[in-house]
Amino acid sequence: MVAAAAHRLAGQPRHDPPAQLKGANGYSNPSFFWTDKNDGSMTFWAPEKGVTTPNSKYARSELREMNPNGSAANWTLAGNHTLSAQLRIVSVTKNVAVGQVKLGTGGTSTKPLAELYYRPNGDIYLGTQNSPDASGQTLHKVGTVALGVKWTYVINVNGNRINLTINGTTTSYTIPSAFNPYRQYFKAGSYNQSSSESTSNGAKVKFYSLTVKHN
Repeated sequence: MVAAAAHRLAGQPRHDPPAQLKGANGYSNPSFFWTDKNDGSMTFWAPEKGVTTPNSKYARSELREMNPNGSAANWTLAGNHTLSAQLRIVSVTKNVAVGQVKLGTGGTSTKPLAELYYRPNGDIYLGTQNSPDASGQTLHKVGTVALGVKWTYVINVNGNRINLTINGTTTSYTIPSAFNPYRQYFKAGSYNQSSSESTSNGAKVKFYSLTVKHN
């Protein structure tokens, strides 16, 4: 996970390439994307009032999966693909997506294949897209963790299955065949699912580990 999109309050969304994020002196933003010196966490903040991308009405600060050579990751459903994280949510207004399997090339849809959501009461849901062209998701409650408490997730895509593990408990979901033509990539961070005119309300997410593996 080596490319960030840290969204500002005015102007255009900011997208930073991998080369600008590497090392101790890599890119950070004191408002949206930084390393917390107190706990070492990679911290993402997405306010309710923020710049948005063309296909969303919500602000976000998150990482987009890239290949080691700097090109955009874009893998097929065949194979075994895993995103693993340890994190905690510091604040959230209504709902925040902290992990995604996003559609890449292969069709016209820009919908995510799956999104992992956290809500203020601690409930965690996986939203699985019903079809590439439909806007609806099916929500699956997959756990509950109190606000401010560390937890782990593993999103594994293996053939036609999504295997999700929350704090060691695994559930599995079938990927509809309509997604077969599409390639995918992972995203992680704070994708706030609420908007208003407030710059103080929003979703702050801290990641203590974040890894991607393909085999």
